[in-house]
Amino acid sequence: MTPMKRRDFLRKSLRGATRVSLGAAALASACSTTKTRHATALHTSPRGPNEKVVLALIGAGGRGSGLIKNMTNCDNVETKYVCDVNAKRGGDIINDLEKMQGYAPKRVVDMREIFDDKDVDAAVIATPEHWHALATVWACQAGKDVYVEKNISLTIWEGRKMIEAARKYDRVVQCGTQNRSAPYAFSARDYIKNGGLGRVVHVKVLNMLGGGPWSPQPDGDLPEGLDWDKWLGPAPKRPYNPGRHGGWYSWWEYSGGGSLAGDASHTLDLARMALGDPPHPRSVYCAGGRLAFDDKREIPDMQAITYDYGKFTMTCEATNFPPYMKKSPPEVRYGSKFPDWPQNATRIEIYGTKRMMYLGRHGGGWQALEGDMKVADFEHGYFPDKWHQPNFIDCVRSRQRPNGDVEQGHYSACLVHLANLAYRVGNKQLLFTGETETIANSPEAQRLGRLEYRDSYRVPENV
Repeated sequence: MTPMKRRDFLRKSLRGATRVSLGAAALASACSTTKTRHATALHTSPRGPNEKVVLALIGAGGRGSGLIKNMTNCDNVETKYVCDVNAKRGGDIINDLEKMQGYAPKRVVDMREIFDDKDVDAAVIATPEHWHALATVWACQAGKDVYVEKNISLTIWEGRKMIEAARKYDRVVQCGTQNRSAPYAFSARDYIKNGGLGRVVHVKVLNMLGGGPWSPQPDGDLPEGLDWDKWLGPAPKRPYNPGRHGGWYSWWEYSGGGSLAGDASHTLDLARMALGDPPHPRSVYCAGGRLAFDDKREIPDMQAITYDYGKFTMTCEATNFPPYMKKSPPEVRYGSKFPDWPQNATRIEIYGTKRMMYLGRHGGGWQALEGDMKVADFEHGYFPDKWHQPNFIDCVRSRQRPNGDVEQGHYSACLVHLANLAYRVGNKQLLFTGETETIANSPEAQRLGRLEYRDSYRVPENV
């Protein structure tokens, strides 16, 4: 492809991305510090581009605080509530929001207080993963739109209930898979679709993070201000344990699978997007365990996963041990450099019959390579939060499906769930019937895929 043809191709790709994500310039201009003080009633039909959107944050940790601050910085958006089960948490973001909008959001402990307020248009859910599904269903039932962080669910069944709730109540549900708003992700997808790599035969997804040995902690005294029952929510009743509270990624009861759910979910989702969003794989095999560190942590430190999609195969290598693999540094995420691909911890390799592609997440860009490492085509990237979060606000107003719609978030989350189920039943291959979302050859895996919720925190069968 000549430089002129390549520029024409990228312009067309970015025009396509603009139609979906509104483009960098439009979204950047949508965010300002212009504020008004009075909340409005919930809207269920398209409205003007500057009509007020009222938000509530659920989960006032670092990620949640960053999300709500970025969204509140958009034009004519305000945050009425900050909810956290720890009554002492969230003070910093409340102070920041007060400076931005002229009044302090109300601090609450029970998210149902938010759902009862008709002024609130949308909830931003940044809790631990075991709360994502129920909070999303409750919000949809209350007529609220939802931005929910990844991994969006703990099980395949939960994800399906989230889709059903979004569709039944006509809600916008955006997943925190922000690569879906990156212009370079759209152009990578279009490059592959238009035959730039030839026919894709194999895809490698890497999420090779560092880590160390794990030590359990004894049960302890409940910290002042923490409502432990609400923190546990749908999960089984347990005594307070600081390891469970602060290190919830180490437990199946609260996490969809450690860094596979919390980190590789981004990379798996970007790979699916680049490939044109194929639905479920036909089978999944996972081998792994606590191989680097001989301790009692439930979550493996090594997983080698193979997905059979029929017309192509995909693998994922997820780790928590190698100190020499690194995520993309700031000069890659926010600059115009490509990652050091061989030791980039979160890269995607796409192998076609004509060329291969390196694809980086969270701003890594892409390069298509021929023989002798000759770069045939490329595009730099930029960390996509600045497009993804305003896309949610725009869709709250327009009622269009967002870039990271819950259905695609569910398909990607299922890759995490299936891999972990295969691991948990003894490193077996699971045959998956995508039409019914059932596991055909393992009753044990099918059983593990349905949680037993506590009565007060039950995801309903009929949403």
